[in-house]
Parts: sequence; C-alpha cells; structure tokens
Amino acid sequence: MSSFLLNYQWEAFIGAEILSWISLLAFGLLRYFFQRKAMSLLFLVLFVAMTVFQALLAWVVYRETGEISTFTIIITVFVLYACTFGINDFRKLDRWMRMKIGNFRGQDLLTEHDHEAMRKQSNPRYVALKDITITTLHVLIFIGVQLYFWSQGPIPVAEWGEALGNFSEWFSSGDYEDSPYANETALAISSVWMIVVVIDVIYSASHLFSIGSKK
Repeated sequence: MSSFLLNYQWEAFIGAEILSWISLLAFGLLRYFFQRKAMSLLFLVLFVAMTVFQALLAWVVYRETGEISTFTIIITVFVLYACTFGINDFRKLDRWMRMKIGNFRGQDLLTEHDHEAMRKQSNPRYVALKDITITTLHVLIFIGVQLYFWSQGPIPVAEWGEALGNFSEWFSSGDYEDSPYANETALAISSVWMIVVVIDVIYSASHLFSIGSKK
C-alpha cells in the first residue's frame, strides 16, 4: 500500500481534494435543499475523512522518501488550512449555500446571527482587523515554538544570532545537523510552518493595502 501511494501520490491527493469539494456541496444540497439532515452528515464525515487521508498521505511519502518534497509541503499547507482558516471559510460557504438555496425556495434559511456575521464580513476594516489579529497570534505562537525547538538544539543561546545570520545556508541544505534544530522532525515542521506563516503575513498585509487604496 505504501509503494502504491508513493507511486500515485499526486493522483491520490487530487482525487481526495475533488472528493472533499464534492462532499461539501453534497452536504449543503442534502441539508438545505432536500432537507435530509441525517444523510448530509455522512458527506461531512467524508470531508473530514479525506482531510485525514491527505495528512496520512503526506506522512507516508515523507516516511518513505525521508525528505521534505514539494508534494509534502503542498499537502501539509492544504491540511493546515483545512484545520485552521478552513473552518471559518466552511462557515462562510455554509451561509452562502443557505442564502442561495433559501432565495431559490423563497425562504430565509439564515439566522439573525448569520445576517450579523455577513454584515461584519462586508466591512473591510472589520475583516482586516480580524485577520491581522489572528496573524499576529499565529506569528507569536510560531516564534514561541521556534524558541523551544532551538533551546533543545545543539547551539547555545549565545550563538543564536550567528545561526540566524546563516539561516539561508542551513535552511536550503535541509540537513538538520547544519541547523539549530535537534532533529530532522523539528526542522521539517519548522520549514513547512515558516512557509505558512509567510503566506499568512502576506495575505493579512494585503488587507492594509486594500483599505489604503480605497481612501
């Protein structure tokens, strides 16, 4: 099974991603259009199962190859997104489906809380402040974990500045023995997480430029 997943890793990932989106759409249609709430939960479970499968797929590929490939980085980002920002986006998608299906059926399927949330989401300043707050918390957690990882590594605190200055060298090499990390797992986690943090910061910063351009 491991060799099969390794040989068809991209096909397995793309197939799981397609099934994830189909399951979300089926969940909305069954729950709100056909009023089959119990059956709709099966597709929600399928979506969670596909996310777990993607995480296991990334772990199998990493275990078999022993390296952080483009594939493992991409799939890890997808899984992290599903477990963090994806939850909020799922709520937005759920509200959007209820609004569209409700309009088609001539019913208001949204609650007062939903209407209030949609009003807030239409305010760019509210969205920007919320995203920047979450990103700031994300960066602080990342830094805290990095301090812990480095404290467990072979480099003394007094030499951390020098290690940070040589960041491009040991980061590009991918060898934990050249880095401040104690093992390969810590380096792998930090490498992928760092990419996610950079994307998160760029996305949050885009809100500031967007608000500034509207003034």
